[in-house]
Amino acid sequence: MDSTTLLHYQKERIALAVSFDYGSNHNLREIECAKWQCESIGIPHLVIPLDFMAKYFKSSLLSGAENIPKGDYDMENMKSTVVPFRNGIMLSIACGLAESRGLRHVMMANHGGDHAIYPDCRPEFAKAMSEAMRCGTYDGITLIDPFTFMSKVEIAQLGAKLGVDYSHTYSCYCGEEKHCGKCGTCRERQEAFIQAHIPDPTIYS
Repeated sequence: MDSTTLLHYQKERIALAVSFDYGSNHNLREIECAKWQCESIGIPHLVIPLDFMAKYFKSSLLSGAENIPKGDYDMENMKSTVVPFRNGIMLSIACGLAESRGLRHVMMANHGGDHAIYPDCRPEFAKAMSEAMRCGTYDGITLIDPFTFMSKVEIAQLGAKLGVDYSHTYSCYCGEEKHCGKCGTCRERQEAFIQAHIPDPTIYS
């Protein structure tokens, strides 16, 4: 939901959208949706494989649907889904890709609800990463993260105003054909639609 909303929100500025295939349970579903969204608004979409992450990193997100915790989206419940320094790795690659193509910025759709659980979604990380990117490139590439202090509800409301088709987005960490409706990301998705007073187009199992 977050990256798709950002895609539509900044579509006039986006030259390329990137998905990373890093072996998570839900990668296939997410990439399918990303491809559909990009095609719908005419933005080129690139998929970069990062299969080493699933081989060497420890996270329930990389070890099968049965290991995904059920229940609310909170620190203790969702901590096992952290993929160590995932955003740092992906942003580094995106930064190199941007400079190689003569682009000036990289965008990320982290949001306020991620801060407590994921260290590489926090404001201080985004600020430090942007500075590292700027210092480490001839063109001074920087990070744009407009949702850092927004809630999931606010993102859903923005997407509704933009006419985003959320039926072609995928959130469930289990990665099955239908959203499980029980894991933390499904619960967060459901609550966002309810609190934003937006019809939920998701099919839950």
